[in-house]
Amino acid sequence: MRVLHLPYGAPMIELCRGLRDKGIEATACHFSDNRYKFQPDICLHLNSYPPNEREEKVTEFFYEAIQTYHIFHFHFGETFFPDKRDLAILKQAGKKMVVHHHGSDVRLLSVAKRFNPYVRVKPEWTEEKINNNLATLSSYMDHAIVQDPELQEYTSHVYKHTHVIPHAINIREFKPIYPDVNNRSPLVVHAPTSRNLKGTEFILHAVDELKQLGISFQFKLLEGLTYEETKDLLSQSDIVIDQLRIGASGYISSEAMALGKPVICYIREDLTEKYPGEIPVVNATPSTITNVLKKLIQSPDRWVEIGKKGREYIETYHDSRIVANRYLEVYNQL
Repeated sequence: MRVLHLPYGAPMIELCRGLRDKGIEATACHFSDNRYKFQPDICLHLNSYPPNEREEKVTEFFYEAIQTYHIFHFHFGETFFPDKRDLAILKQAGKKMVVHHHGSDVRLLSVAKRFNPYVRVKPEWTEEKINNNLATLSSYMDHAIVQDPELQEYTSHVYKHTHVIPHAINIREFKPIYPDVNNRSPLVVHAPTSRNLKGTEFILHAVDELKQLGISFQFKLLEGLTYEETKDLLSQSDIVIDQLRIGASGYISSEAMALGKPVICYIREDLTEKYPGEIPVVNATPSTITNVLKKLIQSPDRWVEIGKKGREYIETYHDSRIVANRYLEVYNQL
């Protein structure tokens, strides 16, 4: 079984490694280079070509891929071509396909606002664009994958089957470094991919307010860094703040928990019981972040306990070797 993942995204890289551990020939392909310097198995480097040559490069790769791969695993609601004309060709060629949605490509503001007053969406993903995209994808694919129950709300009525599978973490590459309870000036970090979506303004306000109160801690905003630089600073931190708007735990939450760090993140109250097991994040909203952060900073006795629970949670539900089995189950249903 040969599986091609495309066209971008960090989660596919670790997932493909986990699948290869299971004997599946899985390949992670990014169409362009990225600012985080992720290392996929294949990169077409489309950003280095003039716009008029990019489609030619994709077309050439597309027809090579048809001869090579059995399953096409599309991420972020995108395929080889913007107009999705490749789907009809792949279907006619007898290829199996699955779509993997990660967030903004399915999150409808009108739906999200019913349950979450804090939510924001990317303006380029209008509801018309999302609905049209989902209609096209679901006409060729019966199976969709999402990473958490929040995203399931937007896909379960569109596809015949929606599979909720936690993103894969290679726990062997994340050595837990639990916080030092004797550290009187703990390092708090926040690594937003999008300030607006993550609620960064509320975090910065909370930091300023706590500094003015004389609370002793350090704070680093991790932006403009490579993936490895971000991971290194996460490992040095004592407390990690993920996001305060979306209402679900993110990739940073999982990586920080794998490193043994207590994580602050907003998970919608109505969704907490839908996660596998009891997810050990410290819940906070834009309205509560100041008090939540203050309480956690001043409770060093809780840091290691939360960190260990987080590490155990990742080992149980996110280990790439375990998660890979879930994907194999999906592939066998295609």
